[in-house]
Amino acid sequence: MGARAAGGVELVVPDELRPLLLKHLGFLDRHPEGIDAAGRVALLRRARKEIGEILATEGYFSPAIEGEDGGDPTFRIVVTPGVRTTIASVQLDFSGDLTRDEGDRSARLAALRDAWALPVGQPFRQADWDAAKQRLIDALSARDYAAASIADSSAIIDPSTASAKLSVEVDSGPAFRFGPLEISGLVDYDRSLIERYRPPAPGEPYSLERLLRFQTALQNTTYFASVVVDIDRQSATPEAAPVRVQITEAKPRRVGFGFGVSSNTGYRVETSYRDAHFFNQAYNLVSGLRIEQRRQLGYADVFLPPSLDGSLDSVGVLAEHTNIAGLQTQRQSVGVVRTIPRGKIESRYALNYQHEILTPDGSLRTSRSALTANWSWTHRSVDNILDPRHGHVLNLQLGGASRALLSDRNFVRLYGRYQLFLPVVERDVLILRAEGGMTVAESRDGVPQDFLFRTGGAQTVRGYAYQSLGVKDGSATVGGRYLAVTSAEYVHWYRGDWGVAAFVDAGNANDERKLFKMNLGYGFGPRWKSPAGPIAVDLAYGQADHRLRLQFAVAIAF
Repeated sequence: MGARAAGGVELVVPDELRPLLLKHLGFLDRHPEGIDAAGRVALLRRARKEIGEILATEGYFSPAIEGEDGGDPTFRIVVTPGVRTTIASVQLDFSGDLTRDEGDRSARLAALRDAWALPVGQPFRQADWDAAKQRLIDALSARDYAAASIADSSAIIDPSTASAKLSVEVDSGPAFRFGPLEISGLVDYDRSLIERYRPPAPGEPYSLERLLRFQTALQNTTYFASVVVDIDRQSATPEAAPVRVQITEAKPRRVGFGFGVSSNTGYRVETSYRDAHFFNQAYNLVSGLRIEQRRQLGYADVFLPPSLDGSLDSVGVLAEHTNIAGLQTQRQSVGVVRTIPRGKIESRYALNYQHEILTPDGSLRTSRSALTANWSWTHRSVDNILDPRHGHVLNLQLGGASRALLSDRNFVRLYGRYQLFLPVVERDVLILRAEGGMTVAESRDGVPQDFLFRTGGAQTVRGYAYQSLGVKDGSATVGGRYLAVTSAEYVHWYRGDWGVAAFVDAGNANDERKLFKMNLGYGFGPRWKSPAGPIAVDLAYGQADHRLRLQFAVAIAF
């Protein structure tokens, strides 16, 4: 039994109910100097009314609330809640299409009854009673029965036995199927743009999850500022209920500016321009200029709206200059890409032509060109793409070029990367990573750097400078034909958004398998869960060159 004194008023109540009453009673602190006899009578009358109403929501329908003299000037309000009401019986009745003896309706009825959230013997609380009814309707209306409703409900309380008899009557209404699209709000774009995002097909059984998936697909585009998708739940034709799409178009043109820093490429400033109504069509132009200490690039990509089968096509151009690990690279490229997302699997097909000029410190300047065909396959199965704790990501790549088709050398490039996330104890995670690659060619000469391998730096082999592990050409590091990297990292998360990680990386890139030797790097560093993913700051030691480096990155699943 706990007590709370507030000036001249003292509340005596069991400990488990005290926080609830103190939260909602507003009169306890109003009598610091005590109250006279008439005031005590009025206060007790008010206390009985308000405390009785509060306790009733928790299933206490017969409380004893008395006042007593606690010694001048204190007045005590003593609360004895009595026996808590429990549920004695539950009666669930259904009407409407769901009661027809067809299909899986009987099994669905049984599942709804089994899932009822207030079984016999459980304490009665008003909040739980309201929530149980809402959950019942949500479960029913999520599929087929969009107009399901509570036709009647009652909770009959018997204070003498502290029992409650619950009764709920649910009307499923008719079974709904999707009908035609009714679109409002389109100004700059044509109706066909909406249809490219795979709306529910006419005649398809109603599903709330299907509506939300369609709404999310539209909302995630650059074309619309807001999207609301629903059906007409009062439709006179539930077998073909119109799908209502309310659109607010986004401003098609945007200019952005940014700055940042990377342990790989240094300080960065950039500007971008986007036009989602390029050439007065639903083409999305994404262009920008980025200037970093060790890399400068300009790019322009045009993304077409998805095809009716969900494929995404784009075309782009890029000009880039880099000066990394003693190698200066000038590169220009143009390419087309088709991306095919299918659930957890994404396939990409690309055709790209590029020309590059290489200037290694202390060696000869060379140039090379290639028309490459490339395939990439990614399977993502993680619990959270921005902060994975369980699951895996696998990426496989195949690409190549031929002298017969605008290329300086015949070559084939193979690459694979696997990342595994294993939950440990309550919040920690173990991250295992492996990647490997091989370029099949007579020599690395004539093969563009994008199709060779260098490694080192944040998110690769930590403890070494960015792309410093590879083949020595003069005093520069250039790409080799072979790559192997492994990594193990343990992240311990504290309460909140902060954690700390310890890791061991090993890897290298080389041009000869016989000379291949793994370089070891290890260290530790803090982690912070930002909206873009965990920010990693690592203090890493490269064992091969005996250097300690500070490196940082956004540690998301690739």
